[in-house]
Amino acid sequence: MGLMDYLKTQFLEIIEWQDDSRDTISFRYPDQDKEIKNGAQLIVRESQTAQFVYLGQFGDTYGPGKYSLTTDNIPILSTLKGWKYGLHSPFKADLYYVNTRLFTGNKWGTANPIMLRDQDFGIVRARAYGIFDFKVTDVKVFLKEVAGTDDHFRLDEFADTMRARIVSVFTNALASAKVPVLDVAARYNELGAALLPLINPEVSSKYGITITSFVIENVSVPPEVEQAIDKRSSMAAVGNLNDFVKFQMANSLTMEGGAAAGMAGTGAGLGAGLAMGQQIAAAMNQPQATPAAAGAMPPVIPAAAAAASALPELLGTADVAKVLGVSEADVLSTLEKGDIKGKKIGSTWRVTKAALDEFLKS
Repeated sequence: MGLMDYLKTQFLEIIEWQDDSRDTISFRYPDQDKEIKNGAQLIVRESQTAQFVYLGQFGDTYGPGKYSLTTDNIPILSTLKGWKYGLHSPFKADLYYVNTRLFTGNKWGTANPIMLRDQDFGIVRARAYGIFDFKVTDVKVFLKEVAGTDDHFRLDEFADTMRARIVSVFTNALASAKVPVLDVAARYNELGAALLPLINPEVSSKYGITITSFVIENVSVPPEVEQAIDKRSSMAAVGNLNDFVKFQMANSLTMEGGAAAGMAGTGAGLGAGLAMGQQIAAAMNQPQATPAAAGAMPPVIPAAAAAASALPELLGTADVAKVLGVSEADVLSTLEKGDIKGKKIGSTWRVTKAALDEFLKS
């Protein structure tokens, strides 16, 4: 190997990063103790930014393009190195490539419940999770605050580093927005879009990234709060509580109508049996009537009273209507008013002979 060939192996003449991965955010170019030659070619591809760092200080920054590294193209680095007469010799400096494309589908979530002050439920403990998309917009801030001196900073490392920070920012933004828990649970998409203007200023200034999409997939609250929400939604669905109670009562009567009718029929049958028993007992206990004296006239009894005296002890509404010579509807109306004393068994009225006699005498 000749001297020129040896010298070429000690200098970097073409610097480029061909990223073949989808999860690398920043990458430190491996110089392998080589120096950068004056006039070396720096290639920066689309969605890449190249950042020089010299002795812990940020140097020049390059966007997509091809550059010849001379004094004119690296003014900051020339100042840091103190080149008074321009770049005439090779130099060493760290070079970081940062991937500035959009990274999508990153998950976030609260490891522990976050405390929210809600106008409806007071202090509420809530858990939340979702996804967000981001890209690096300030390379220097990102390298300083997030990636550090990592020579190959990957997306999974970013997720571990940023998850707690994103949740912290989300919590602060949600508290500042003062969104009720009921609205959080019902308007995920709108809430995520509304939180972006609150989240981005903080993450951009602190971490050098911009979140382009912030999606809330779920917000869960403790079971007791869920029950309160269910009760409130049920009340809203009911509307007029008085009408709802009436409906429930009518529905209950409808469902139990069959059983009630059966009980009424049984009661009517028992009443009829008791009436027959009472009639037989009364007939046996009545004293024998003495024959009327010859030529004596029987006492005059009103027709209704005479008809009533021949009736059984327990009457139905049809029987009462027949005795009084009125319609059955009139009898029901009189029973409802209480003018005729009666007992209602299920949907059927029963009137004793004594009660009918009392009504006729009144």
